[in-house]
Amino acid sequence: MNIWIKAASCAALTLLPAIVPAEGERNVLSIGGSVTEIVYALGEGDRVIARDTTSSYPAEVEALPDVGYMRALSPEGVLAVAPGLIISEDGAGPPETIAVLEAADIPFVMVPDTYSTEGIVAKILAVGEALDVEDAAAKLAEDIRARLQMAEAAALARAGDAPKRVLFILSTQGGRIMASGRNTAANGIIEMAGGVNVITEFEGYKPLSDEAVTAAAPDVILMMDRSGDHSSDDAELFAMPAIATTPAARTQSVVRMNGLYLLGFGPRTADAVLELTAALYESRDDNI
Repeated sequence: MNIWIKAASCAALTLLPAIVPAEGERNVLSIGGSVTEIVYALGEGDRVIARDTTSSYPAEVEALPDVGYMRALSPEGVLAVAPGLIISEDGAGPPETIAVLEAADIPFVMVPDTYSTEGIVAKILAVGEALDVEDAAAKLAEDIRARLQMAEAAALARAGDAPKRVLFILSTQGGRIMASGRNTAANGIIEMAGGVNVITEFEGYKPLSDEAVTAAAPDVILMMDRSGDHSSDDAELFAMPAIATTPAARTQSVVRMNGLYLLGFGPRTADAVLELTAALYESRDDNI
Protein backbone atom coordinates (compact mmCIF):
# COMPACT_ATOMS: atom_id res chain seq x y z
CA MET A 1 0.00 0.00 0.00
CA ASN A 2 1.31 3.46 -0.89
CA ILE A 3 0.54 6.66 0.96
CA TRP A 4 1.76 10.22 0.74
CA ILE A 5 4.53 10.86 3.24
CA LYS A 6 6.04 14.26 3.79
CA ALA A 7 9.74 14.35 2.92
CA ALA A 8 12.17 15.68 5.48
CA SER A 9 13.01 18.64 3.27
CA CYS A 10 9.30 19.59 3.23
CA ALA A 11 9.86 20.74 -0.35
CA ALA A 12 7.47 18.21 -1.86
CA LEU A 13 5.37 15.14 -1.22
CA THR A 14 6.92 11.87 -2.37
CA LEU A 15 5.13 8.60 -2.95
CA LEU A 16 6.79 6.09 -0.63
CA PRO A 17 5.79 2.84 1.03
CA ALA A 18 4.73 3.33 4.63
CA ILE A 19 4.63 1.02 7.62
CA VAL A 20 0.99 0.87 8.67
CA PRO A 21 0.05 -0.56 12.07
CA ALA A 22 -2.22 -3.57 12.29
CA GLU A 23 -5.89 -2.66 11.95
CA GLY A 24 -7.29 -1.68 15.32
CA GLU A 25 -3.93 -0.85 16.88
CA ARG A 26 -4.33 2.27 19.03
CA ASN A 27 -1.41 4.52 18.17
CA VAL A 28 -2.62 7.21 15.75
CA LEU A 29 -1.97 10.92 16.23
CA SER A 30 -4.59 12.88 14.26
CA ILE A 31 -3.76 16.45 13.26
CA GLY A 32 -6.34 18.76 11.71
CA GLY A 33 -10.02 19.00 12.58
CA SER A 34 -11.35 17.49 9.35
CA VAL A 35 -8.90 14.58 9.44
CA THR A 36 -9.93 13.76 12.99
CA GLU A 37 -13.61 13.89 12.03
CA ILE A 38 -12.96 11.54 9.13
CA VAL A 39 -11.10 9.05 11.34
CA TYR A 40 -14.10 8.91 13.67
CA ALA A 41 -16.61 8.79 10.81
CA LEU A 42 -14.76 5.72 9.56
CA GLY A 43 -15.29 4.07 12.93
CA GLU A 44 -11.57 4.18 13.77
CA GLY A 45 -11.69 6.68 16.63
CA ASP A 46 -10.56 4.10 19.16
CA ARG A 47 -7.16 4.04 17.47
CA VAL A 48 -6.50 7.73 18.17
CA ILE A 49 -4.18 8.42 21.10
CA ALA A 50 -3.82 12.20 20.69
CA ARG A 51 -4.94 15.15 18.57
CA ASP A 52 -4.09 18.77 17.82
CA THR A 53 -5.85 21.92 19.04
CA THR A 54 -7.99 22.26 15.90
CA SER A 55 -9.52 18.81 16.47
CA SER A 56 -12.59 19.46 18.59
CA TYR A 57 -15.22 17.17 17.04
CA PRO A 58 -16.64 14.74 17.97
CA ALA A 59 -16.75 15.87 21.59
CA GLU A 60 -14.89 12.85 22.94
CA VAL A 61 -11.66 13.91 21.24
CA GLU A 62 -11.29 16.77 23.70
CA ALA A 63 -10.45 14.22 26.39
CA LEU A 64 -7.37 13.16 24.41
CA PRO A 65 -3.89 14.69 24.85
CA ASP A 66 -3.46 17.88 22.80
CA VAL A 67 -0.09 18.25 21.02
CA GLY A 68 -0.69 21.90 20.09
CA TYR A 69 -1.67 23.93 17.04
CA MET A 70 -1.06 22.05 13.79
CA ARG A 71 1.11 24.78 12.25
CA ALA A 72 3.22 25.24 15.39
CA LEU A 73 3.96 21.69 16.52
CA SER A 74 6.96 20.93 18.70
CA PRO A 75 8.91 17.67 18.26
CA GLU A 76 8.84 17.11 22.01
CA GLY A 77 5.07 17.46 22.21
CA VAL A 78 4.48 15.02 19.37
CA LEU A 79 7.04 12.44 20.47
CA ALA A 80 5.72 12.53 24.03
CA VAL A 81 2.52 10.76 22.96
CA ALA A 82 4.55 8.01 21.19
CA PRO A 83 2.55 7.81 17.94
CA GLY A 84 3.06 4.92 15.56
CA LEU A 85 1.35 6.81 12.74
CA ILE A 86 0.59 10.51 12.23
CA ILE A 87 -2.21 11.57 9.88
CA SER A 88 -2.42 15.29 9.23
CA GLU A 89 -4.13 17.89 7.12
CA ASP A 90 -1.82 19.51 4.60
CA GLY A 91 0.12 22.40 6.09
CA ALA A 92 1.27 20.94 9.40
CA GLY A 93 4.58 22.24 10.63
CA PRO A 94 6.90 23.94 11.10
CA PRO A 95 9.25 22.19 8.66
CA GLU A 96 11.85 21.68 11.38
CA THR A 97 9.41 19.61 13.41
CA ILE A 98 8.44 17.48 10.44
CA ALA A 99 12.14 16.82 9.74
CA VAL A 100 12.65 15.60 13.31
CA LEU A 101 9.64 13.30 13.06
CA GLU A 102 10.93 11.89 9.77
CA ALA A 103 14.29 11.24 11.41
CA ALA A 104 12.45 9.35 14.15
CA ASP A 105 11.00 7.02 11.49
CA ILE A 106 7.40 7.87 12.30
CA PRO A 107 5.17 7.54 9.22
CA PHE A 108 3.69 10.99 8.57
CA VAL A 109 0.74 11.00 6.18
CA MET A 110 -0.10 14.43 4.78
CA VAL A 111 -3.67 14.53 3.49
CA PRO A 112 -4.48 16.84 0.54
CA ASP A 113 -6.85 19.69 1.33
CA THR A 114 -8.89 21.34 -1.42
CA TYR A 115 -12.16 23.17 -0.92
CA SER A 116 -14.70 21.27 -2.98
CA THR A 117 -16.83 18.14 -3.00
CA GLU A 118 -14.10 16.16 -4.75
CA GLY A 119 -11.54 17.55 -2.33
CA ILE A 120 -13.51 16.15 0.61
CA VAL A 121 -13.85 12.80 -1.14
CA ALA A 122 -10.09 12.74 -1.74
CA LYS A 123 -9.46 13.43 1.95
CA ILE A 124 -11.69 10.58 3.04
CA LEU A 125 -10.00 8.14 0.66
CA ALA A 126 -6.52 9.26 1.76
CA VAL A 127 -7.35 8.81 5.45
CA GLY A 128 -8.91 5.43 4.75
CA GLU A 129 -5.77 4.33 2.90
CA ALA A 130 -3.54 5.46 5.75
CA LEU A 131 -5.64 3.47 8.24
CA ASP A 132 -5.88 0.46 5.91
CA VAL A 133 -9.68 0.65 5.77
CA GLU A 134 -10.10 1.45 2.09
CA ASP A 135 -13.47 -0.28 1.69
CA ALA A 136 -15.04 1.68 4.53
CA ALA A 137 -13.54 4.89 3.15
CA ALA A 138 -14.92 4.24 -0.33
CA LYS A 139 -18.40 3.71 1.10
CA LEU A 140 -18.21 6.85 3.26
CA ALA A 141 -16.82 8.89 0.36
CA GLU A 142 -19.70 7.96 -1.93
CA ASP A 143 -22.26 8.77 0.74
CA ILE A 144 -20.66 12.15 1.44
CA ARG A 145 -20.35 12.91 -2.30
CA ALA A 146 -24.07 12.26 -2.82
CA ARG A 147 -25.05 14.44 0.14
CA LEU A 148 -22.79 17.28 -1.00
CA GLN A 149 -24.12 17.18 -4.55
CA MET A 150 -27.69 17.39 -3.23
CA ALA A 151 -26.77 20.28 -0.94
CA GLU A 152 -25.04 22.21 -3.73
CA ALA A 153 -27.95 21.67 -6.12
CA ALA A 154 -30.36 22.94 -3.49
CA ALA A 155 -28.16 25.99 -2.89
CA LEU A 156 -28.04 26.87 -6.57
CA ALA A 157 -31.81 26.57 -6.82
CA ARG A 158 -32.25 28.79 -3.77
CA ALA A 159 -29.84 31.44 -5.07
CA GLY A 160 -31.45 31.57 -8.50
CA ASP A 161 -30.47 34.59 -10.57
CA ALA A 162 -29.71 36.73 -7.52
CA PRO A 163 -26.92 35.11 -5.47
CA LYS A 164 -26.03 36.89 -2.26
CA ARG A 165 -22.72 38.77 -2.19
CA VAL A 166 -20.81 37.59 0.87
CA LEU A 167 -17.80 38.98 2.74
CA PHE A 168 -16.07 36.49 5.02
CA ILE A 169 -14.28 38.26 7.88
CA LEU A 170 -11.64 36.21 9.65
CA SER A 171 -10.75 38.87 12.19
CA THR A 172 -11.56 42.43 13.27
CA GLN A 173 -8.65 42.66 15.69
CA GLY A 174 -7.49 46.22 16.24
CA GLY A 175 -10.27 47.55 14.03
CA ARG A 176 -8.69 46.00 10.93
CA ILE A 177 -10.76 43.71 8.75
CA MET A 178 -9.00 40.50 7.72
CA ALA A 179 -11.01 38.99 4.88
CA SER A 180 -11.01 35.95 2.64
CA GLY A 181 -9.99 36.06 -0.99
CA ARG A 182 -9.76 33.20 -3.48
CA ASN A 183 -8.52 29.67 -2.80
CA THR A 184 -9.66 29.51 0.81
CA ALA A 185 -12.06 27.34 2.76
CA ALA A 186 -14.28 30.40 3.21
CA ASN A 187 -14.41 31.03 -0.53
CA GLY A 188 -15.23 27.37 -1.12
CA ILE A 189 -18.10 27.18 1.35
CA ILE A 190 -19.60 30.48 0.13
CA GLU A 191 -19.71 29.20 -3.43
CA MET A 192 -21.09 25.79 -2.41
CA ALA A 193 -23.89 27.56 -0.51
CA GLY A 194 -24.93 29.56 -3.56
CA GLY A 195 -23.21 32.81 -2.64
CA VAL A 196 -20.58 34.98 -4.30
CA ASN A 197 -17.37 35.88 -2.52
CA VAL A 198 -17.01 39.65 -2.96
CA ILE A 199 -13.22 39.55 -2.62
CA THR A 200 -11.47 38.13 -5.67
CA GLU A 201 -8.45 40.41 -5.99
CA PHE A 202 -6.13 38.14 -3.97
CA GLU A 203 -5.72 34.62 -2.63
CA GLY A 204 -5.76 33.71 1.04
CA TYR A 205 -6.64 35.97 3.94
CA LYS A 206 -5.48 39.59 3.92
CA PRO A 207 -6.43 42.89 5.56
CA LEU A 208 -8.81 45.16 3.65
CA SER A 209 -8.90 48.93 3.52
CA ASP A 210 -12.15 50.70 4.35
CA GLU A 211 -12.41 51.70 0.70
CA ALA A 212 -12.09 48.08 -0.44
CA VAL A 213 -14.89 46.97 1.88
CA THR A 214 -17.16 49.76 0.68
CA ALA A 215 -16.43 48.92 -2.96
CA ALA A 216 -17.11 45.22 -2.32
CA ALA A 217 -20.65 46.07 -1.15
CA PRO A 218 -21.48 42.74 0.54
CA ASP A 219 -25.10 41.78 1.17
CA VAL A 220 -24.07 39.51 4.06
CA ILE A 221 -21.14 39.31 6.47
CA LEU A 222 -20.00 35.78 7.29
CA MET A 223 -17.89 35.10 10.39
CA MET A 224 -16.85 32.31 12.68
CA ASP A 225 -18.83 32.14 15.89
CA ARG A 226 -16.11 32.83 18.42
CA SER A 227 -15.09 35.25 21.13
CA GLY A 228 -11.89 37.08 21.91
CA ASP A 229 -9.78 39.77 20.29
CA HIS A 230 -10.40 38.57 16.75
CA SER A 231 -14.18 38.94 16.91
CA SER A 232 -16.80 41.61 17.62
CA ASP A 233 -20.49 41.56 18.44
CA ASP A 234 -23.08 42.76 15.93
CA ALA A 235 -23.25 46.30 17.27
CA GLU A 236 -19.46 46.69 17.15
CA LEU A 237 -19.26 45.11 13.72
CA PHE A 238 -21.86 47.31 12.05
CA ALA A 239 -20.46 50.42 13.73
CA MET A 240 -17.09 49.95 12.02
CA PRO A 241 -16.69 52.69 9.39
CA ALA A 242 -15.83 50.20 6.65
CA ILE A 243 -18.89 48.02 7.34
CA ALA A 244 -21.38 50.80 8.10
CA THR A 245 -21.61 51.82 4.43
CA THR A 246 -22.45 48.34 3.10
CA PRO A 247 -25.80 46.76 2.18
CA ALA A 248 -25.10 44.18 4.90
CA ALA A 249 -25.07 46.95 7.53
CA ARG A 250 -28.31 48.43 6.24
CA THR A 251 -30.09 45.10 6.65
CA GLN A 252 -28.04 44.01 9.70
CA SER A 253 -27.16 40.79 7.87
CA VAL A 254 -24.46 38.75 9.58
CA VAL A 255 -24.13 34.96 9.76
CA ARG A 256 -21.95 33.33 12.40
CA MET A 257 -21.13 29.62 12.42
CA ASN A 258 -18.75 27.31 14.25
CA GLY A 259 -15.36 27.53 12.55
CA LEU A 260 -14.61 23.82 12.18
CA TYR A 261 -18.16 23.07 11.04
CA LEU A 262 -18.10 25.92 8.51
CA LEU A 263 -14.54 25.65 7.18
CA GLY A 264 -13.45 22.10 7.97
CA PHE A 265 -14.44 20.49 4.66
CA GLY A 266 -15.08 17.12 6.23
CA PRO A 267 -17.99 14.72 6.84
CA ARG A 268 -20.32 17.47 8.10
CA THR A 269 -19.85 19.91 5.23
CA ALA A 270 -23.10 19.01 3.46
CA ASP A 271 -24.99 20.00 6.61
CA ALA A 272 -22.95 23.21 6.83
CA VAL A 273 -23.78 24.05 3.21
CA LEU A 274 -27.50 23.59 3.83
CA GLU A 275 -27.36 25.66 7.03
CA LEU A 276 -25.41 28.48 5.41
CA THR A 277 -27.73 28.48 2.38
CA ALA A 278 -30.75 28.79 4.65
CA ALA A 279 -29.10 31.66 6.54
CA LEU A 280 -28.15 33.52 3.36
CA TYR A 281 -31.59 33.22 1.79
CA GLU A 282 -33.84 33.12 4.86
CA SER A 283 -35.96 36.02 3.60
CA ARG A 284 -36.95 34.20 0.43
CA ASP A 285 -40.17 32.22 0.23
CA ASP A 286 -38.81 29.24 -1.72
CA ASN A 287 -37.62 26.22 0.21
CA ILE A 288 -34.41 24.29 -0.01
